[in-house]
Amino acid sequence: MSIHEQSPIRDEPVLTVLDLNVVYEVEHPVHAVRDASFALRRGEILGLAGESGCGKTTLAYGLNQLHRPPARITSGSVVFHDRDGGDIDVLGLEGDALRAFRWSQVAMVFQGAMNSLNPVLNNRTQLGDVFTTHRPGMAGAERLRRSKELLELVGVEPSRIGAYPHELSGGMRQRVMIAMALALDPQLMIMDEPTTALDVVVQREILMEILRLRQELGFAVVFITHDLPMLLEVADRIAVMRSGEIIELDTAENLYFEPRDPYTRKLLGSFPSLTGTTGDFVRAGFDVEEAR
Repeated sequence: MSIHEQSPIRDEPVLTVLDLNVVYEVEHPVHAVRDASFALRRGEILGLAGESGCGKTTLAYGLNQLHRPPARITSGSVVFHDRDGGDIDVLGLEGDALRAFRWSQVAMVFQGAMNSLNPVLNNRTQLGDVFTTHRPGMAGAERLRRSKELLELVGVEPSRIGAYPHELSGGMRQRVMIAMALALDPQLMIMDEPTTALDVVVQREILMEILRLRQELGFAVVFITHDLPMLLEVADRIAVMRSGEIIELDTAENLYFEPRDPYTRKLLGSFPSLTGTTGDFVRAGFDVEEAR
C-alpha cells in the first residue's frame, strides 16, 4: 500500500507564508531568505530541500520567531490558521502569547537530538517540563501518566521514563524529541533533519513513525533535509531552496518526473546510483512509483 493512500490532507490551510525575508545583520548583511511564499494544508507534509546553507533552517525558524540576533525578519507575513477558525499573525506575537503558540500550536524537532536533550535530566523531567510550563495546573501524577503515554506513542517503552539521554540509542533519543513535540497536540510539526546521523535502518523506522503519527493525529509537517530522495518518498509536496529562495515548489511526483529548474535537475542527479552509474540516481536506484 502506498504511504500516501490514506493521507489525512485536508484542503483547508494551516499556515500561509507570504514574501518572508530574513537578513543576518552582520558587517556585510546576508539576505538569508528572500521572498519565501507557500501555503501548507492540514495534514500535509511539505519538504524543504537544498544544499547546506541555502536557508532551510532559517526559513523554518521564521515560522515561529525562533531567530536570535543578528538574524532579523525584515518583511513578509506568517499567518497560522487555527483549527477553531481564527487566524493568528505569528510575527505579531510576543511574550507569553508567543511562548504558548510555539509549543501548543507549532512544535519543532531540532536537529541533533543528543544536543537538544539536556544530558543531566531524565525523560520524566524533560517531558514533564513541557506540562509544568504550559499546563501549570496539571498534577504530578497526571504529568507522569501523560509522559509515559507519549513515550509509548512514539515506540519507546514507558519503563524508560527514568532513562537519561546517554542511556538511549540515537533513534530512541530522536523518538523522545518527537514525543516532547507532540505533548500539547500541535497542529504543525517542524522537523529539522530528524534522521541526521542515524543509520539507514533507524532512519527508515523514524520516517515510518512520523508517517504513522501524522496519519493518526492529523498534524501537518514541514520536513527539512538535504536528502531529496528521502523527500520523494515521504513528502506530499517539496520546496527546493537555493541561495535563500524557493526556486521550485511542486508535488513530489511532478518534481521527480518533470523538474522545471536546472538546479533541481542537478540536485536529483547529484546522488550516486545503486548501479554505479553517475548522473541518474533517481531512475537507477529509487522507484518512486513503488514508494508511492
